[in-house]
Amino acid sequence: MIGLAEKLALKALSKLDPESAHNATLMALKTGLTPPRCAPVSKRLETRVGPLTFTNPVGVAAGFDKNAEVLNPVFRLGFGFAEIGSVTPKPQPGNPKPRVFRLPEYQAVINRYGFNSEGHDRVHRRIAETKPNGIVGINVGANKDSPDRVEDYVLGLRKFADCASYFTVNISSPNTPGLRDLQTRQNLQTLVDAIVAEKARIEQSASREIPVFVKIAPDLAEGDLEDVCEVVSGSTLDGLIVSNTTLSRTGVQGARHASEAGGLSGRPLFERATIVLAKTRKLVGPDMPVIGVGGVTDANSAWLKIAAGADLVQVYTGLVYKGPALLREILSGLETRLERNGFATLGDAVGHDMANWAEREIPTIE
Repeated sequence: MIGLAEKLALKALSKLDPESAHNATLMALKTGLTPPRCAPVSKRLETRVGPLTFTNPVGVAAGFDKNAEVLNPVFRLGFGFAEIGSVTPKPQPGNPKPRVFRLPEYQAVINRYGFNSEGHDRVHRRIAETKPNGIVGINVGANKDSPDRVEDYVLGLRKFADCASYFTVNISSPNTPGLRDLQTRQNLQTLVDAIVAEKARIEQSASREIPVFVKIAPDLAEGDLEDVCEVVSGSTLDGLIVSNTTLSRTGVQGARHASEAGGLSGRPLFERATIVLAKTRKLVGPDMPVIGVGGVTDANSAWLKIAAGADLVQVYTGLVYKGPALLREILSGLETRLERNGFATLGDAVGHDMANWAEREIPTIE
């Protein structure tokens, strides 16, 4: 339930343009103008993925804290993990403003940020100074003008090997021209081979496992999804994140800003992203970790992601409309659903409704 202070804060933020509101949110977190640990802690929600143990399965998705400015404030709110980035090797401003648009009647957002990033050196220095007290994912990307995008991803792993709990290789943003071409089988194989080699090198040097996930788009055709899953599961990479934003405008046609270029996130993305998630889980099997993101706006949508096959879930757009209360709602709701459905732990619930979701057709792009 959203308290009065949070309601007033959300109302004030809604009066600002979306990017200014986001920057104001980061400033509030930096200065401590947010409630401490606003989420309950439950041992039943503890989740182990590879070498990592998450206190709960709900994390902040990449894009919220692109430059690692508010890691510890996010952990103080009670999130189980936080993913920063996407971070590019060289600083770049991203696309011209305005580049973020709210669709409040649909609890949705369209963005075309375009990998705006302060760059490897500055972000790495900030993480080192912060000394994060939680699980930090580093989402690595490629510069828009890079002559060798594969090398950019390798450089990302190399730069952040000393501070990453895990890595995400983001090849699915719709806002960098040509980036999604890395999802085609041949291009992906080339990228995966390079990432696998670098992963082995840094793990040997660091004497620890550092999981690497590949983040994919929800707009893949079924055959392309099969190729992606085969390439990733046939490598030593650790898992998949499903999914990024969509180019589809299904369900929001006619809304103000619906015709803006960019990726759509929030509630309208949920069905598409969850179908792709379930198909991914079916293709890679029960053991490979899968993180579900896209349209998690309440406890029920988080539960359905887990039922479809997600070990962990991430939120971002839902925070725009509900603030930190969203985390309280999700964690409390997950515990209630575990009890109601007779599951002892969250891990027992993962994928229990995968077959139902996986048999659905991926909606066409509209």
